[in-house]
This record gives sequence, C-alpha cells and structure tokens, in this order.
Amino acid sequence: MEKMQHRKLTKKKILQRIFLITFGASLMGVGLEIFLVPNNVIDGGITGVSIMLSYVTGWKLGIFLFLLNIPFFFLGYKQIGKTFAISTLYGIIILSIATTLLHPVPAFTQDILLASVFGGIVLGIGVGMVIRYGGSLDGTEILAILFNNKLPFSVGEIIMFFNLFILACAGFVFTWDRAMYSLIAYFVAYKTIDITITGLDESKSVWIISDNAQIIGDAIMNRLGRGVTFLNGEGAYSGDQKKVIFCVINRLEEAKLKEIVTECDDNAFLAVADIAEVRGGRFKKREIH
Repeated sequence: MEKMQHRKLTKKKILQRIFLITFGASLMGVGLEIFLVPNNVIDGGITGVSIMLSYVTGWKLGIFLFLLNIPFFFLGYKQIGKTFAISTLYGIIILSIATTLLHPVPAFTQDILLASVFGGIVLGIGVGMVIRYGGSLDGTEILAILFNNKLPFSVGEIIMFFNLFILACAGFVFTWDRAMYSLIAYFVAYKTIDITITGLDESKSVWIISDNAQIIGDAIMNRLGRGVTFLNGEGAYSGDQKKVIFCVINRLEEAKLKEIVTECDDNAFLAVADIAEVRGGRFKKREIH
C-alpha cells in the first residue's frame, strides 16, 4: 500500500497557528510574571523548576524556561513529529521573551489567594491555546511519555508524581504555605487548560438501544432538531437483532432527549458520554417548529 502523503498546512492555517501560539505563550508569561512569580507561587512541571532555579540563582526566569525546555524540543520531534516540535520551539521562545519583558512590571495583586487563582486561570488559558494549536510549553508530558514505556504507570500518574515532587520542593525553597498556594494555582490552571482545549460548548454522544428505535429517532429529529444514525446491533447473550441509535447533542439538550426517550420507551437502554470535539457531518442543529 502506498504511504499517505502528509498534507501541508495552508498559509491561512499557518498564520492562525503562529498568532494563537504567540498569544497563548504571551498569556502564560502574564500569568507567571504578573501574578505567580512576584508572590512566590509556582506552577507544576518544568515551569515550576524554572521558577525555583530563578529564585535561587537570581537569573531571569526566561533563561531557565528556554534552556530546560530545549531538550524536549528534540524529544518531541522524535516522539510526535516535526510540526509539533517547531510549534513547541516557537512557543517556548515567545514565552521566554514574554517573561523577560514582563519581569519589571509590578504584580497585579499582593493577595496570595487572588494571585494563585487568577494566575492559574490566565496561565491555563495560555497553555491550553498553545496545546490546542499543536504545540507545548512544558516538557513534562513528553518526559512522561518516554518513562511510560519503561515504568508500570500511566502517563497521567507519572505527570502527577513529577508535579507533586516539584510542588513539595517549593515548600523548601519558599515556604510551606506558598507550596499550598502553588497547589491551588496548579489545580486551577489544570482545569482551565481542559476547558480551553475542549471549549465551553461541550458536546455529548448518545447511544440508545430500543425496540422503538424508529419512533425515538423520528422524535429526536422532529422535536430536538438533531440528526440521528441507525446502526444494526446484535445482543451477545440473547442474539436478538436491534437497531442502535447514535446522535450528538449539546449539554443543554440532554434533559430534553432523556424525556423523549422515556416517553417513547421506558425500558430503552441509554448511554451518554462527553465529547471533546465535533467536526464535519451534520452536527448543525435544524430549526424546529
């Protein structure tokens, strides 16, 4: 079989990626230098290590962010690919420049809790934007992927171990109350990254198995304005042939869909799951009258 050719990005896509990675990396710089660093609060990963080394040595934060992340540029090139590596290198350069330029700017607030929460939010939005558009601003995940091949732990567990160790070190470098505030900032940033990557318009996939599949499908199309797909299913135990309904809705429509299914078939099997992203097809909602 012939190998599929890698499709090159269009100029519009490249410019969009450059702009959004620049904006995301700059936002992370704001979160660090305007909120977290002046209040001795750190983030997890390589960024947290860089903040502590900058505090101990007196060197600029941007220097450590660049030097410590460079090895992960090469690892990312081998593990994930050229486009990811270039996007990551560009993001790291912008982040290093942004933190250097913003270093003289005074902290936005001296309140540690406010700095931790809002610093985490701003930082999370920045990191999430860079990840969403194909790059990375911290090498911890790439390192975790490498260790995952040699250790009996998942990537998530390895990242958690790294970050707990780094945040614990903040207690010795700064103070233990700063380490606890750092944990708050890390948690807020982590959740904000998730929201930024998946978006606020969260979609859900729905699977329905029922003897009244046609009636339920028609009701969903007519009363909810959503398209449905019928699949042929067979019960492994009973051997019964049944139609399986698949459709995608948003979270505001979930209650209405459950109501429709219950009205049509009280005994229908219904499974609802979160979806990170929906593209193509006929997901766009029809008008209902």
